[in-house]
Amino acid sequence: MSRAVDGAQPLVTACGRAIRVGELRVEAPGLRVARVTLAVGPERGGTSKVWAGLTPAEARALAWQLLDQAGRAEHALSEPW
Repeated sequence: MSRAVDGAQPLVTACGRAIRVGELRVEAPGLRVARVTLAVGPERGGTSKVWAGLTPAEARALAWQLLDQAGRAEHALSEPW
């Protein structure tokens, strides 16, 4: 049995891409898989889409990298270029 669940409302970026975070579970005899899903929709008027299924550890690593980069971007905005 498999099940995909969308999380909260998608985050829509400044360029119009909708980013959806969800969950995918697969269960079969001798197999249990749980993944965090990330779906990135096309830019305004575009057609490119990306989908990824991340293990819990991969999702945490990505979250750490995103938070780190967000901090660096905020810091860069506070300094002269």
